[in-house]
Amino acid sequence: MLIGLGLGPGNPEFLTLRAVRLLREADTVFVPGRIARDLVAPYRDAVVLHFPMTDDESEIRKCLEENAEKIAPVAQNGLAVFGILGDPNFFSTFSRLCEIMSERYPSIHYSTEPGISSITAFAAASGISLNRGFIVSDGQEPDTQILLKVRHPKEKAAELRRKGYTEFVLVERMYFPDMKVYRNDDLPEQSDYLSVMYARR
Repeated sequence: MLIGLGLGPGNPEFLTLRAVRLLREADTVFVPGRIARDLVAPYRDAVVLHFPMTDDESEIRKCLEENAEKIAPVAQNGLAVFGILGDPNFFSTFSRLCEIMSERYPSIHYSTEPGISSITAFAAASGISLNRGFIVSDGQEPDTQILLKVRHPKEKAAELRRKGYTEFVLVERMYFPDMKVYRNDDLPEQSDYLSVMYARR
């Protein structure tokens, strides 16, 4: 098993209780550099892997493949944790690493555990209250929307389809015991106030 673990924005005290538990339970903890290693250090030793800061796709691919070979023996026989700054689902190396792992080791299961993202950390550090819609981008034109409090998801999806959106996921009562996940044509007519919808072109 391989878990991508969010380590938060840069302070060991921002790690979640779940993150600390997983770090302690892991057979081996891997991190992508010194900053992540220092975040993990109060709780656990970690193996530092090299990930180049480059736009050279061939070099990136080569390093991902090399790192996959280091992680795989642990993940095949036990619990490997890969700690990442922020959240492993927000502009993260982890998704690309999992693509390689799936190609080479399809029997290895992987999942992610959320961490405090740079977006919510920024709001707290700057004293800004984000009470209206906003766009997050890496400089490219956004092709995804995240919508909160979607009470009529099927109707909202129909509206977005007319604007070119084709992929939808709704998570209702996220991480509560009665959490439900709906996709595309399975979206319900109505949903709980505690609902988040993902829409992608």
